[in-house]
Order: sequence, then C-alpha cells, then structure tokens
Amino acid sequence: MFWATVVAAVISFWWRSDKIKHDALAHVLRYCKNQNLQLLDQTLVLRGVWPVRDQNGSLIFRRRYGFEFTSTGEVRYQGRVVLYGALLQSMDLEAYIIPDDEDSIF
Repeated sequence: MFWATVVAAVISFWWRSDKIKHDALAHVLRYCKNQNLQLLDQTLVLRGVWPVRDQNGSLIFRRRYGFEFTSTGEVRYQGRVVLYGALLQSMDLEAYIIPDDEDSIF
C-alpha cells in the first residue's frame, strides 16, 4: 500500500508539472508574438523547483524555466519565466537588438 501511494504521488506530481510547463510555454509564446520575437526550439527547460509559501500560507512549488529566443534570426538570447504554482510570477529576457521594420524576421 505504501509503495502504491508513493508511485501515485510521483505520477500525480509529474502530470501536474507537465500541465504547468505547457501553461508556461503558452505564456512565453504569447509574449514573444506580442514583442515580435521568435521562440527558438519551441521548448522550455526546467531550471529549478522550490517549495514556497503562497499568500495564504499554503505550500506550493516555485518553478523556473529557461528558454532561448531571437529578435533578428541571427543571435540567440536567454529568457527565464517563473511560476508560483500555476500562476505566472515573472518573465525576464536578456537585452536584445530591436530590428528595423524591414529587418524583421517575420
């Protein structure tokens, strides 16, 4: 019974984490589209998971993902997105070149 509970908890955590990663990817894709940026490789990389307390004192997980994007199609830049539970907390991007309209990659 103990091992069945452990396996169920691991599967549940993995399943929830996968959904949260897809939500984070949707946030990043929407932001990149609005800023005329291209998300490279169409993927996020998990950089860390930490237990934290939310405003109500409940234990949730803080997840930090990394990604790469480009503004010109020539140079890769790094970005980071942080979620508290399933809520977007912050998104940080390296400074990047803003192309002229005729140099746009889209």
